[in-house]
Amino acid sequence: MILTTKKSKDYELIDSGGGEKLERFGKIVVARPDPQALWPKLKPTEWKKADAAFSREEKNIGWKINKNVPDNWFIELGGLKFKIHLSAFKHVGLFPEQAGNWQWIGESIKSVKSANVLNLFGYTGGATLAAAKTGAEVCHVDGSKVAINWAKDNAAAAGLAEKPIRWILDDAVKFVRREIKRGRRYDGVIMDPPAFGHGPGGEMWKIEDNFLELLDLCFQVLSNQPLFFLINGYASGYSALAYANNLLGLKEKFGGEIEAGELTIAESGSERFLPCGIFARWNI
Repeated sequence: MILTTKKSKDYELIDSGGGEKLERFGKIVVARPDPQALWPKLKPTEWKKADAAFSREEKNIGWKINKNVPDNWFIELGGLKFKIHLSAFKHVGLFPEQAGNWQWIGESIKSVKSANVLNLFGYTGGATLAAAKTGAEVCHVDGSKVAINWAKDNAAAAGLAEKPIRWILDDAVKFVRREIKRGRRYDGVIMDPPAFGHGPGGEMWKIEDNFLELLDLCFQVLSNQPLFFLINGYASGYSALAYANNLLGLKEKFGGEIEAGELTIAESGSERFLPCGIFARWNI
């Protein structure tokens, strides 16, 4: 299965190639590296119009920004609002390819009166806001205080600041262990683990060492009538089928369906799709 984010009012993949991508966030055009873009650029003149470009040159790593680019600006995507900021390591605080998953999360929740959702490695909150907007109570967990504050800004911009969202700065594995001991259960779980990272206390995360442990803990924290389970992956080298195989037990126990595949972004004016990661998801 391929989930594709297409051009919208505030977002567009203008061109890609040569290990880079050219995107528009609102009115600001940004060029930055992307190792998946292993093909030639189609619109070389468009790159000259970029308002900001991330340089990978060893002596000059970082953003080159013209005077028209604000420190922060807001855009709308998937019915939500997001603060865009040109941070270190080429990131802007938004992964547009997740828009299809946000819609799926909302559809998985809207048929019930109430739902309790756990979002691990929640970053700047796209999935959290999608769940909260549909009426769920959400526990948003991330190891970065900067990311959590950014997610709070997004919630405020989307008019969701007063929704029942718990913002938790913690290591994902440690937090879920404590939730199990506390007897807290969740109807939906979202996990977007990096290939490598650190918790707020310096806890090391390696997907090859810690993924199965965390997955088992997440299964233990599910309610007796769960609604959905979503796993995202990026830069880990695994197939979406590897993630999907881990969800077969949920289908056997509760029924429902499993979908798995790639997350992509459609490039404007061409038939190319930029691969952005993988996903596997189960819902009832």
